[in-house]
Amino acid sequence: MKTEIDPSRMLRARPVQPGANGVLDDAAIASWRERGFAFVSGLFGGELMRRLFEEAAEMIAPPGSDEAETKRGFGGNLVFPSTISGLNEVTLHPNLLGAVTELLGTRIQDVRLTQSDLWPKYGRADARGALDNQDQRIHVDFPNHTLVHPAPWESPEAVEMIVYLCDIDGCGGPTAVVPREGSDDPAYRWPIVDTPGVGELDYLNDKESAETFFAERRPGLAEWRRSLYERERYVDFRRGDVLFYRHDTWHRGTPMIPGALRLVHNLTFRRAECEWISTLHKGWSWSAYSRGKFFERLLADASLDQRAVLGFPQPGSSYWNDATIAAVEARHGPFGMDMTPYREALAEV
Repeated sequence: MKTEIDPSRMLRARPVQPGANGVLDDAAIASWRERGFAFVSGLFGGELMRRLFEEAAEMIAPPGSDEAETKRGFGGNLVFPSTISGLNEVTLHPNLLGAVTELLGTRIQDVRLTQSDLWPKYGRADARGALDNQDQRIHVDFPNHTLVHPAPWESPEAVEMIVYLCDIDGCGGPTAVVPREGSDDPAYRWPIVDTPGVGELDYLNDKESAETFFAERRPGLAEWRRSLYERERYVDFRRGDVLFYRHDTWHRGTPMIPGALRLVHNLTFRRAECEWISTLHKGWSWSAYSRGKFFERLLADASLDQRAVLGFPQPGSSYWNDATIAAVEARHGPFGMDMTPYREALAEV
């Protein structure tokens, strides 16, 4: 059942206002680094958002079907790289890549993509057990993204984001976030481990199931977690809005309008050196065997920056020499890949 939310706790997206860095203004960057999230609009064109929604909707199982609850965007065409052209365009969109580098304070050559998938979610009036995702428990995302624990707050390692492909009025289900309020905020006490699925704590996704578990076994922790829910703010999203957040940001999904479809695009980018942050999907090059060679063509047409986030060696990399340039040209040249930048960089050595 859709939850009634106090309008004063709703967050409206801030229009993108390019700052000195090029895409995001200082306020958005500061909000992500200090409060744990930035909620913006206008990063993408409306036509791209409409096309992506329509392309994806044709491949999503209808509500009530056996497939609807399992086809959540972690396989097939709903994962990058995809035959859904809009999914690929959003994943490698220059504005998105620029925003990521600004938030992390690094160069695009030092960023890697680790997640890009579409997640269709249908509203239901009933809960279906402890793992249900209709009314999620408050949580952080790092446990299934990294082998370790996020670095101290001042040294963020990755940017997560949700790109909303529909309007809240038609589906409900706003994402809830808990804004961090300074370095001594009790909600963000260190280490951040008081969440289901970490250590010996059972993994539970449903809010009622999770909080009942804590109330019965960890009453002190249950009271502290109750304070997180009391501080929630909710994103009042429209198609094309983007919520940038972090692996250590408290957040959750909330109940939707029964029968309604909410479609979002989830993405994560990490610092290249943070190899302990996992790639959630099978390797990008696996798609090279797909019919139509769509990934080969995508890679050949990509800019140097777009190739960089996929792990393709940049001009000047130690990988390149006369032999490897010729070999890669033999593989990708038929699709139009221009090897000139790699040859020129080699000639300068």
